[in-house]
Amino acid sequence: MAELNTSENSKGNTRSKNKALRVDLTAMVDLAFLLITFFILTTTLQEPKTMDLAMPVDGPETGIPSSRTLTILIGADSKASWYMGEADKPIKGPLVVALDKQGIRKVLLEQSALIKKQQGKDLIVLIKPSKQSIYGNVVGIMDELNITNNHIRAIADISPADVAILKKDKIYN
Repeated sequence: MAELNTSENSKGNTRSKNKALRVDLTAMVDLAFLLITFFILTTTLQEPKTMDLAMPVDGPETGIPSSRTLTILIGADSKASWYMGEADKPIKGPLVVALDKQGIRKVLLEQSALIKKQQGKDLIVLIKPSKQSIYGNVVGIMDELNITNNHIRAIADISPADVAILKKDKIYN
């Protein structure tokens, strides 16, 4: 039991004797624990931020038309290199761009409009993060794809030819 005791008046005064004051603190301690328990149970903890990612089912390999494929190679220092077509014979690029709205968003909007105008179909975007890239850059590109309404996308493994492009562009250490 929690209690608060004070000592008697011991000054040698014989006229008045003060009795010891005793306050029982059990109720206050119980109340404090009840309040702590209430606030712990009623507060919401921070929800983890997740992004839904639909991955294709394994099956027969279908050909991806390289004429409407944009490949983004994520390198170091929040920079990326992009090209249209295939790595060994690109239709356009490779060009280095920053991972912001003036860089990658502009490329996505321009190339998407160009493919839509030329072929009447949507742009296919392949994202290939390197060992030098960070997770936030991949999420940033996925956000840019959502902003620019490019819904056909895939995250793929980077090939040695793609790493050679990043090294040539000096965004792979």
